[in-house]
Amino acid sequence: MEDIQISTLLLLMFFGFLAAFIDSVVGGGGLISIPALLFSGLSPSAAIATNKLASSMGSLTSTIAFIRSGKVDFKLVSKLFPLIFIGSLLGAWIVNFVSPELLKPMILVLLIAIAIYTFFKKDWGQKSTYHTLTWQKAALFAFAIFAIGFYDGFLGAGTGSFILFAFLMIGFDFLHSAGNAKFLNFGSNLAALIMFIFLDTVNFSYGFPMGISMIAGALAGSKFAIKKGVAYVRVLFIIVTVILIMKNILDYIMGG
Repeated sequence: MEDIQISTLLLLMFFGFLAAFIDSVVGGGGLISIPALLFSGLSPSAAIATNKLASSMGSLTSTIAFIRSGKVDFKLVSKLFPLIFIGSLLGAWIVNFVSPELLKPMILVLLIAIAIYTFFKKDWGQKSTYHTLTWQKAALFAFAIFAIGFYDGFLGAGTGSFILFAFLMIGFDFLHSAGNAKFLNFGSNLAALIMFIFLDTVNFSYGFPMGISMIAGALAGSKFAIKKGVAYVRVLFIIVTVILIMKNILDYIMGG
């Protein structure tokens, strides 16, 4: 710890708070926290792994806040938790053998489709219309959650947005979708973190201080979202999705 500059820790904690504030509602916090960790001098793999430690602390906090406000369908998400956990664990393991670049074209297309669909469906997600799914739809939804978990362990950017969108598709409003998404996002974060700890790529000296600030950011963000309601979550969801699209396009340009 004596080799770590206080200014670096303060920088990580500031951006950690900001990332968790946004991530607590619609995901996308990694767009802020991972570049901050890279700026501190960590390698890309260490930055991603360390971010999982900090974001797990933040997502647990926002999950608790949403549960306490009654915005989580605990009966449903508790059944889905093992699926997203195992999916993420598998994705975090496979990323050591297969390049995540293979998924990026498909992810960009999905993000664009989500942004367009959400923008033009003005009244979508304003109120909950969810009812018990048929077994066919339940099986398809369960597979989607497993696949999103795999994606989180494998690549990760925008996982919260994908989970939230999945809950919107089966009839939840934006606020309950956000609460359910945070519960499952904590599961995928935790699974990937366990794998990264096993692979010894987590920097705890950076991860814990950033995680503490993320706890504060997640608490503030989730309370703000619950207070502001569905309309706020919808706008933030669209903004974060568009930023994710822009980042993916920029990655292609820079890569080229």
